[in-house]
Amino acid sequence: MREATVQGTCHPDFDLVRQEFARNFAERGELGASLHITLDGEAVVDLWGGIADPASGRPWEADTLAVVYSCTKGIVALAAHILVDRGLLDLEAPVSDYWPEFGCAGKEHTTVRMLLDHSAGLPAVDGPVQPGDMYDADTMASHLARQRPWWEPGTRNGYHLVTFGWTVGEVVRRVSGLSIGQFIAKEIAEPLGADFYLGLPEELEDRVAPITVWTPGPDYIPTPYMLAMNSRPDSVQAMAMGNVLAAGVDANSRPFRAAELGGMGGVASARGLAALYTPLALGGGSLVSNDTVARMSQTAVATSEDALLLIPTRFGLGFMTSMDNRRRGPRAAGSSVILGPSAFGHVGMGGSLGMADAAERIGFAYVMNKHGEGMLLNDKGQSLVDATYRSLGCRTNDPGVWTR
Repeated sequence: MREATVQGTCHPDFDLVRQEFARNFAERGELGASLHITLDGEAVVDLWGGIADPASGRPWEADTLAVVYSCTKGIVALAAHILVDRGLLDLEAPVSDYWPEFGCAGKEHTTVRMLLDHSAGLPAVDGPVQPGDMYDADTMASHLARQRPWWEPGTRNGYHLVTFGWTVGEVVRRVSGLSIGQFIAKEIAEPLGADFYLGLPEELEDRVAPITVWTPGPDYIPTPYMLAMNSRPDSVQAMAMGNVLAAGVDANSRPFRAAELGGMGGVASARGLAALYTPLALGGGSLVSNDTVARMSQTAVATSEDALLLIPTRFGLGFMTSMDNRRRGPRAAGSSVILGPSAFGHVGMGGSLGMADAAERIGFAYVMNKHGEGMLLNDKGQSLVDATYRSLGCRTNDPGVWTR
C-alpha cells in the first residue's frame, strides 16, 4: 500500500511518526489504522489510512471505530481511580466491603488493589461458562464471586486476561450504582466528547471496522503462554482462553460490541482513545488529581514470570508500564511494550495502544483492524511509539525505557 493512502495532519516536528505510520502499510502488513497524538493538550498527529472493511472495500475514515481489546482495561482502571480520587473507594479495603458475595472461597482478604495489580488470583473461571455468559456482566460476576483463586491473593501476579473487566467493573458498579459501561460514558467519555464505547450504540455499527485476527505462519514459534495453553488443558492458560472460546465470543458480532466487556470489549477511534489519556498527560484535568495521576503512573508490580503469560511483566494499578522482553528471543515475540519511565496505559491484543506520559505531556492512541503477533505491542505499534519519543528528543536506555 502506498504512502499516498495516509490522510490527516502531522506537525513537522513529528514527521518521523508520519513516515513510520506509512511504513506500516507499505512494509508491515497494515490493513486499516488511525493514530492520534496530543502534546500539551493539542493534536500534533492525526493520521488515518487503509481499508476499514475488506469485504466491501470501505475506506478507513478519521472517525472509524474498532474493537481495542485490552486497551479497555486502562479505561476501566481509570473509572476505579476516579472513585478512589473522590474518596468513595479504598484501594486497601477488602473487595467484600463493596461486593459481599465475593468474600468467600479464599478471597476473604482480597483487596481492591489486588484486583487492579493482577495479583487477585482470578485470571480464569474453572467452572463451565455457557455460550452467552460472557456478554452478561451479572452472570460473570456471579461466576467470579464463587471462584476459588488459582493462588493465594497477593502472593503472585498473573495477567487477568479477560476477568479484570468483570471484577473491577463490578466494584465500580457496587460503589457508583452504574454499570461499568454507563460509568465510563457518563463520567469519562461523554464529558470529554470522546468516541469510546463500552456497550456500543447500535446506530454506530456502520462506523466499525471488522477485526482481522493474526494467523501464524509456517515459521511461527509459540510463546510460553501458547505452549502451556495447547499442551496442558487443565492449566490456567488453557482455562483463561478456553472459557472465551467455549462462550462463543466473536468480536465481529453485534452481541459482543453491545456488551459491556470491561476486559476486552471497548470500541474506539484513535481520536477517542487519545482524548481519554490527554487529561492524564496534563496532570489529571477534570478527571482526577495530580496525586492520582502520579499513583497511576507508578509500577506497582514487576515479576520475572507472570503466572499467566509466563514472561516478565510490569503493571501499575490497572495499567501497563514499560516492559522489555526482546532479549528473550523469538518465543517472546509481541510480548514487549517500551514506553517512557512516566508513561502508563494499556495495549490491546493484536497491538492497539492507549497511553499517557505526564513527563512528556503526551496522549497517544493507535487503533487498527488487522492484528499483529502477540498480546502486547508488535512492530507496527512499537515503531509508532519509538518514532514519537524520538521526535520528542528522547533516547532508549538499557532497560528498554525511553528517557531524556
